Amino acid sequence: MTDLVDTFTQRGDLAHLALFLWASSSSLLAVQALRALAASSRRFDDFVAALSRFNDNLRRRS
Repeated sequence: MTDLVDTFTQRGDLAHLALFLWASSSSLLAVQALRALAASSRRFDDFVAALSRFNDNLRRRS
């Protein structure tokens, strides 16, 4: 990583380096947010399925 930074600093492209780091970190945060959203959706689906099984059991007993 330091070789990459040295290359950019020697050429004077610090703005490009900063933009690359910003874009990389933003993309990483977006991926993490989407993973958390997918996990939340799976947990909600599991909850709805369990609730449906519970309701089916109650209907059979009645």
